[in-house]
Amino acid sequence: MRTGSEVWEEKNRLRREVLDRRERLDRAEVTARSAAIAERALALPELARARTIMAYCSYRHEVATSGLIAGCLAAGKVVTVPKTVPADRSIIPSRVLDLAEDVAPANFGIPEPRPERMRPVPPEEVDLVFVPGVAFDRTGNRLGYGGGYYDRFLKLLRPGRVAIALAFEIQVVGSVTPGRFDVPMDLIVTEERVIDCRAARAGRRAGTGR
Repeated sequence: MRTGSEVWEEKNRLRREVLDRRERLDRAEVTARSAAIAERALALPELARARTIMAYCSYRHEVATSGLIAGCLAAGKVVTVPKTVPADRSIIPSRVLDLAEDVAPANFGIPEPRPERMRPVPPEEVDLVFVPGVAFDRTGNRLGYGGGYYDRFLKLLRPGRVAIALAFEIQVVGSVTPGRFDVPMDLIVTEERVIDCRAARAGRRAGTGR
């Protein structure tokens, strides 16, 4: 059995490897792949059923979310974006009406709601969350950036909410070792496919290996 320090070191190694692969994508590749991911995400039945969503504001080489957010607003969704609170590593969903006007670079340059444009929405009203991350496996285990913000936030949501990871194919790996407090994803959307992590977990429990 591996020690906690060994698992920690494994996660750090995987984080470095996947981030390095992602950073090698040029801007044109990020733009094209992100557009394909947004198109797949906007066609999801889970999104069609959701009234209120939260989508992260993309930063650097993450899957870009501006097109997805625009599509959700055009579809009449209540769209929120996260305001992070470093003091307790929490997230406040804040409604956006105009992404360009409502959001600006904040901590570490990551776009967040402007203080004067905050429109807080209770977490229990959020039906669906688009989640960022570094690496994911097919059963929905997620390797984040190490802050734990999203794991804390997802635990506040009502039963039945949907957590959807947006990732490039190069971020989908064979296995991510989950931590005790980690929350798995329900779906992963890449530029090539939609992975139903719920089905993969059910198959594993049933011993099918799928």
